[in-house]
Amino acid sequence: MCENSKLYKFANCRILRDHKIILEDLWVRNGVFVNPEKLFFDEKKPADVIIDCKNRVIAPGFIEIQINGGFGYDFSFETKTEEGLAIVSKKLLEHGITAFCPTVVTSPEQIYHKVLPKLKFRQGGKHGATILGAHVEGPFINKEKKGAHPPTCILSFEKGIEQLEKTYGSLDSVRIVTLAPELGNSAEVIQSLKQRNIVVSLGHSIADLSQSEEAVFHGANVVTHLFNAMLPFHHRDPGLVGLLASDKLCDTHPIYFGLIPDGIHTHPAAMRIAYRIHPDGIRFLKLHILSSSKCVC
Repeated sequence: MCENSKLYKFANCRILRDHKIILEDLWVRNGVFVNPEKLFFDEKKPADVIIDCKNRVIAPGFIEIQINGGFGYDFSFETKTEEGLAIVSKKLLEHGITAFCPTVVTSPEQIYHKVLPKLKFRQGGKHGATILGAHVEGPFINKEKKGAHPPTCILSFEKGIEQLEKTYGSLDSVRIVTLAPELGNSAEVIQSLKQRNIVVSLGHSIADLSQSEEAVFHGANVVTHLFNAMLPFHHRDPGLVGLLASDKLCDTHPIYFGLIPDGIHTHPAAMRIAYRIHPDGIRFLKLHILSSSKCVC
């Protein structure tokens, strides 16, 4: 019998169903969940393998789409990139993260050229989480909201999408780009990235709500670390934060957002507000396990 065709029964496990954690067995075959009722009545087949979970929780793996490094490694440095990926990938898997986007912050052009080719898609397994491709956070951001990004490396879209190709060297390994939508030629860039199936996230920006909505209409659909590195919420113009309640986007232009839920970058009350306003939009929480290294330009 093929190993993959075996019927597995995960017994004594807790699973999430209807917003509750319940005690229930889980049946799997060929990597797919199987309905135990059909097994009993139609196949009358017992499990080939029974795994006692001893009351542990079985849950879907987390996907981390913005992690700048960790465990002593920084993805924005050209040295020990492969070693860092191997360590971070393995450590993340230990914490329930099954896939991630290694993130490179605003850096000199030569860093992108050397690092990004090493961050291409790689299937994970027991030795580590899947690498989905790179998230490049910058350098096409607003200097007024640079945060820890080095200002001397920040660029604009002078030549549109060609500027990105020149800066990054190639877009082959890139899966997410964080940019400031108020920059000139941003509409063209966002549309070009979307055509290449690259996710556009908005952040490190002073965009008003109108500029933010326009970016979403052109293909952007994520906000990078909501509340941080953007204009604070204002009742006359809520800026990027206002996307969560925009009546112009509706269901045709879904918007998602990330948060840094450490209680420092984002107050718990602010997180609750974001969740209550747009609960379907929260899709990732940025891990705060970054290396202490800084980019030097």
